[in-house]
Amino acid sequence: MGGWRIVKTMGTKITKLQPMGGFCAETAAAISIIGATAAGIPVSTTHTITGAIMGVGATKRLTAVRWGVGGNIIWAWVLTIPISAFISAAIYFSLIAL
Repeated sequence: MGGWRIVKTMGTKITKLQPMGGFCAETAAAISIIGATAAGIPVSTTHTITGAIMGVGATKRLTAVRWGVGGNIIWAWVLTIPISAFISAAIYFSLIAL
């Protein structure tokens, strides 16, 4: 349900992507994921493609990237892990108490 919003944010709100830039971002993300997988390092595909899109935008000029949107995305990444851990712990302990 949120897929279209994510695609729209990635393709238009972080930076304006042209088809060539999208291809380059996808290729860079794929190479990064393959390299991390070969090294046994767990990575998020969403984080990888977001970083690649920001990188493509920055190659045009640094001001082509809306760093405020990027900052919000990074804050969401930072908060996701502890919030997920808290929710998981709450569910676990509520099931154990039953």
